Amino acid sequence: MADIALIMAAGQGTRMKSRTPKVLHQILDTPLVHYVISAAEKAGCARTLVVTGHQRELVEAVLPDGVEKVFQPERIGTANTVLVAEEALAGAEGKLVVLSGDVPLLQPETIAALLDACTGHAMVVLTAHADDPRGYGRVLRNEYGAISGIVEEKDATEEQRRITEVNTGVYCFELEGLFDRLRRIDNDNTQQEYYLTDIVGVCVDEGASVGSITVADASETMGVNSRVQLAEASRVMQRRINEAWMTAGVTMAAPELCWIAPDVTLAPDTTLLPMTVLAGATKIEGDCVIGPDTRIVSSCIGAGSVVDSSIVRFCEVGERCSIGPRAYLRPGCVLENDVKIGTSVELKATRVGAGAKIPHLSYIGDAQVGPDVNIGAGSITCNYDGQKKHETRIGAGAFIGSDTMLVAPVEIGAGAVTGAGSTITKDIPDGALAVERNEQTIIEEWTKRHRKETH
Repeated sequence: MADIALIMAAGQGTRMKSRTPKVLHQILDTPLVHYVISAAEKAGCARTLVVTGHQRELVEAVLPDGVEKVFQPERIGTANTVLVAEEALAGAEGKLVVLSGDVPLLQPETIAALLDACTGHAMVVLTAHADDPRGYGRVLRNEYGAISGIVEEKDATEEQRRITEVNTGVYCFELEGLFDRLRRIDNDNTQQEYYLTDIVGVCVDEGASVGSITVADASETMGVNSRVQLAEASRVMQRRINEAWMTAGVTMAAPELCWIAPDVTLAPDTTLLPMTVLAGATKIEGDCVIGPDTRIVSSCIGAGSVVDSSIVRFCEVGERCSIGPRAYLRPGCVLENDVKIGTSVELKATRVGAGAKIPHLSYIGDAQVGPDVNIGAGSITCNYDGQKKHETRIGAGAFIGSDTMLVAPVEIGAGAVTGAGSTITKDIPDGALAVERNEQTIIEEWTKRHRKETH
């Protein structure tokens, strides 16, 4: 028998005021539902089912490989959300933990504890104590302290609304008998929906055991139903992730001004300066200094490198490289060791050899730059002819003079030199000098005559 997770992700989320399904709104560049899937897997669940409904095609498109998809054609309540998974779970035995796709802060340890607590019970409810319980269903207990029911706030009496123990919407069930009990739930309530919470009463009526555990940190069960709550959850996740990395040996000058996605990997002795954003599957090796004002997306940064006030997206950066300030490395760039990419340099789909320097104010695209090349200020590869992209190849040790236009396709030989201000349209042999300029013309007293004509 294997533990199974079912994640409810069928709702629209009207309070988000968005065309995007609620579970696809993001915290640290990661959809809400991904956090829930990850927590379930880390808790040891062997299978994960996601129930979709509203804009199912958008939600299903972002689900990780291996996640099973179940469609809920009518959104008529959470009990029905679980019931539609009956066919997908046919023949399964063991425990089913039911989670919500809009509760991204739930920790794997809490899910694992819930699964453990379900042993010997038909179901277990995860509860929390809230200073302000408004908006939550209240947990009802009998004279022995056992759960006797859960009442939604809209259906609660004034006395019940004063209860501070609330239902978090997270449950664990023994699969045996679950779907028979779900079919016994009716929709006799103000919303005319089939509430999953009503299964507590069904269990109590038939004498099946209902257990509970209370989460120690109520923020784990925070649901995201509005943009305000999305921001609150983002702050909690940001703090949680940053504290974990600082504990692991990463320095943050101002952790409240660093944003790190959950799939990022950082080595000890990395330093993150304010306004740093690390997204996607970024990997930063040790002794790097990243920031300030830097965004890195799904890129690898080698040990000892510095990225200052720059953007790096889907690139590989070697060791001891220097990038920025205000550089932009677009997807597909590979920098070997000891490369310098300076101020206001843009690279695209370019490989730069070890020790090469592109110090400032250049655009290099679709190029192969050899080791120890120096590219002067204001130089560009003219890689696009309006229809196709063309490659520029620059051999080892070449020196590209300032303001050189390299009109691709073109190859610059090893050790070759281009004169400043040249437009290079033909290949240059190894060790050669190429200069392309019109003869300078001087017109004496031109300014004096011109000013007379214009005033």
